[in-house]
Amino acid sequence: MEASGSDPEDASAGASTAAERPTPPPLPLSVRIQLAGLTAAIDAVERRDGTVNRCLYGVIDRLLSARADPRPDASGVRSFDVTIDASRGIWARVFAPAAADRPLPVVVYYHGGGFALFSPAIGPFNGVCRRLCAAVGAVVVSVNYRLAPEHRWPAAYDDGVDSLRFIDDAGGVPGLGADVPVDLASCFLAGESAGGNIVHHVANRWAARWQASAKNVRVVGIFPVQPYFGGVERTESELRLEGVAPVVNLKRSDFSWTAFLPVGATRDHPAAHITDENADLADEFPPTFLVIGGFDPLMDWQRRYGDVLRRAGKEVQVADFPGMFHGFYGFPELPEATKVLQDMKAFVDNYRATPPKPAAAA
Repeated sequence: MEASGSDPEDASAGASTAAERPTPPPLPLSVRIQLAGLTAAIDAVERRDGTVNRCLYGVIDRLLSARADPRPDASGVRSFDVTIDASRGIWARVFAPAAADRPLPVVVYYHGGGFALFSPAIGPFNGVCRRLCAAVGAVVVSVNYRLAPEHRWPAAYDDGVDSLRFIDDAGGVPGLGADVPVDLASCFLAGESAGGNIVHHVANRWAARWQASAKNVRVVGIFPVQPYFGGVERTESELRLEGVAPVVNLKRSDFSWTAFLPVGATRDHPAAHITDENADLADEFPPTFLVIGGFDPLMDWQRRYGDVLRRAGKEVQVADFPGMFHGFYGFPELPEATKVLQDMKAFVDNYRATPPKPAAAA
């Protein structure tokens, strides 16, 4: 199995870039406190041998989780949980308005957590999906997929595809009722970090195998938000931002890949390292709205991913947020977190099959 940690050549390369490391951007105190708590929790449960302390994780999970709430909040969004496959523990949290006067697009969402942690109930992801529902005007289905290392590649991808098949077979989103019609021909996939990686692979599988034969679901666009890609190489942004940027560092990244990839695989496995040679992009791979943060150590991998899609002739829009760290859009205190949702709404309105309702005249 691939060892975690930096290689000797990485250390020497890192020394040459240390003087170039930028100063972290100023952040509100509430965000800094949340980031400190998040990273402390991650480091507490991730073991050196590539396993997760599930007993401790269970305690943290209960502390950080939010319950579904069928009562609409101030923005008019309610939530409830549905079972997709009880035998595998696959379920989803649905976020929807109380009513809609026309069919709404559906956003199927895959949460982050390095493939090994968290669920749709975790507070930050619960909040993101609630705001995504309100801002975009869509029904959001946030999927609880199986976690590594107990369930390695390709389990998360399998679960992601099966969640789409579940919606397709149901002909809608179970539990919504007639008051909230949905337009399954306007289905989008979204996710941040590891969820952004899952978005890519699920979209490609769906386009190659299921899009043509699906009864109802048509994936018309994807949102990989700061997706988790990587490789054996240490990129310039990984080295320059090591020890400076919050959330992501080399140790945590190596843990995630060691836990998720097949035993003995390197980070150049095609699940992590997408290149022109191994991308195998389906003809109907959907238009992509790629979100990149300028203070994210993974941004070089993300830019390369966008370039791979462009060279393959796929539609790509890049939303670049200078100074933003990995996972920034989960913090509503930041104006950039609002801006990215506005940009996502414009993308949905452009690619959805059913035109959005015209804005009321002033």
